Amino acid sequence: MLQRLVHLLPPRVRAFLRRIPVLVRFYRWLRRGKLTRERYVFAALALLAIAIGLAAATDSKGWAPSGALVLTVLGGGLLLRVRSLSMLLGVVVAMVAYDAWHDRSAVGPGVVATLVITAVLAVTLARTRQQLGVMGLRGDSMLLELRDRLRRQGEMPELPDGWDSQVVLLQAGGSSFGGDFVVSSCDGDSLEVALVDVSGKGTDAGTRALMLSGAFGGLLGSIQSDRFLPACNAYLQRQRWDEGFVTAVHVVVDLHTGDYTVESAGHPPAVQFDAGSGNWKVSPAKGVVLGVVPDLRCVPESGTLRPGDALLLYTDGLVESPGRDLDAGIDGLLGEAERLVPNGFRKGAKELVERMAAARDDDCALVLIWRT
Repeated sequence: MLQRLVHLLPPRVRAFLRRIPVLVRFYRWLRRGKLTRERYVFAALALLAIAIGLAAATDSKGWAPSGALVLTVLGGGLLLRVRSLSMLLGVVVAMVAYDAWHDRSAVGPGVVATLVITAVLAVTLARTRQQLGVMGLRGDSMLLELRDRLRRQGEMPELPDGWDSQVVLLQAGGSSFGGDFVVSSCDGDSLEVALVDVSGKGTDAGTRALMLSGAFGGLLGSIQSDRFLPACNAYLQRQRWDEGFVTAVHVVVDLHTGDYTVESAGHPPAVQFDAGSGNWKVSPAKGVVLGVVPDLRCVPESGTLRPGDALLLYTDGLVESPGRDLDAGIDGLLGEAERLVPNGFRKGAKELVERMAAARDDDCALVLIWRT
């Protein structure tokens, strides 16, 4: 088939192409061995480049400009490896030279500059994808799948009658990935929830959060609840990360009695809403951030959720601001949270996070658990 396509070209064009070593090697490479998917793509893009180049050389109405060759370069950057892309760029250069030889006015400085810039971007893109071991748009789809799995993992399990919950995650800068994540487990008798904050924001912390969400999610519900944070700390100790830190708050709620236990590892304190008095009570549970000391010891705090009560977990993105005391930030959050009570926790949780995050450039997360 390849030989037939070559013989369809005019003799003058074939003679010109034979004088270009890159095209000769390309022709021999295509004929050698079994055609793989990449070779098919490469052959299609190369033939498209040749067709555009030949059409531009004979076009007098401007319907096939030489600048259209940039489409083949972009396609090669998305679909080809660096070696194949380099050969494709050789074909493009040959066709640009042919067009300039045939009609010098057809190839101006603007066309050349556009092709050079696009070629540099295409090579950079192809090199990055080759290092990742994925070609085409598979890398993007993998990231989308990871993002969707992280979001699904952050969803709270279905709770029995008399209980409800709400999770709101808001990444800095509108990114799809962030350093805040939630893992939860429910066996019908008890609910376990962990809200984790990886230092950094946006995609900088997103890669570590993706890894930790899987590890922490596997630990939650698989070991005794009082060993969860020490096990997470031991896991982080083995990673030996030099940058950043990780904070977490862990809650276990008995769904029959409403009794709960809160443990914190350097995380902002949990807050309980008492429906009887209408007050918000800040938990005294404290602990060291994860991954810093080999033997983590947390001071837990216990309480009871009665009908109408709620438990609020949040990350520092909602309460911390440069030059502002943390207690003042918590007071501001609780002041805004007062508006949740008349309208219901579920309706106002997202609005609360968006309002508190408006003046900050940080990942924000909030978990509300309440008894109806």
